[in-house]
Amino acid sequence: WFVLKICGDDRTKEERGLEPLKNDRFVINRSRWDTIAYYISADKTLKSEYNDQDSVYDRNIYKKLIDNGVDELLARHISYLFIRDPFFVFEDLLHQDDESSSNHFENINSTNWQTVRLKPPPPDSNIGWRVEFRCMEVQISDFENAAFVTFMILLTRIILSYDLNFYMPISKVDENMTIAYRRDALNTGNFWFRKNIFANYDGVEDEFEQMTINEIVNGNGNEFPGLINVIFQYLESMNIDIETRYHLGKYLEFIGMRASGKIQTAATWIRNFVRSHPNYNYDSIVSQEINYDLIKMVEGIQKGQVKAPELLSEFKV
Repeated sequence: WFVLKICGDDRTKEERGLEPLKNDRFVINRSRWDTIAYYISADKTLKSEYNDQDSVYDRNIYKKLIDNGVDELLARHISYLFIRDPFFVFEDLLHQDDESSSNHFENINSTNWQTVRLKPPPPDSNIGWRVEFRCMEVQISDFENAAFVTFMILLTRIILSYDLNFYMPISKVDENMTIAYRRDALNTGNFWFRKNIFANYDGVEDEFEQMTINEIVNGNGNEFPGLINVIFQYLESMNIDIETRYHLGKYLEFIGMRASGKIQTAATWIRNFVRSHPNYNYDSIVSQEINYDLIKMVEGIQKGQVKAPELLSEFKV
């Protein structure tokens, strides 16, 4: 993620705060490709202290939006997006009718690559407002991808059904992303998370503690139930046919095993494959031959021709 963050960072030295502003308008504290800068929900449980990282925004655009009836949070969000120029522009799309097309807006919105993206509906469309969860990485097999997508969808369902509160200060979200980027963070890292996702606290600092991914997903006994256990509780309350319930259970079982470290993450599996390759010289150089053998192995796993219990246990892809 942080490699992409650097590759997509088009800020000048002035915008990065390395030189005084002369030709540019803003000092921008985040790359174009980065974690989210703030919350924009109107949820009553969203405290102002959670948006604890100052984000710059275009005050002229903000005023125009406010004057035209846009609410404050959304106006701040849009005026934040427009502190950047378009990353690229297609010549044949320069002239648009903004009354019937949102292409100019989408050119800005879609080139702010953040971990979560708000997607307004296109004009004259029955598509509703959407939130795109963007930080999840593609997995090796269809089974893994299906498991993570299913887990994510069910997570949104329990948030809505039980009115769960996952808010944390953005600074702690940033810290979690830094920890997650470290090697073997699943087994060695501790991440900030809410002590109680069912309740609200008066103070902010007392609401959170550091947990392992295993504790967050699978629970830590009586203190924190674990996300999967809450999802299972939700499924028990639903009228689901036996076959669907079986498949959902398999996906959740896999997520629980991955979170506990019983089976490897894709990153660990790939790293181990490269390090154990007979032509690897422990010099951080992945040769064409190693890369080819890795891709062939991945293809074999995808097709079910190669067993990888350290990655998938006994689950069928």
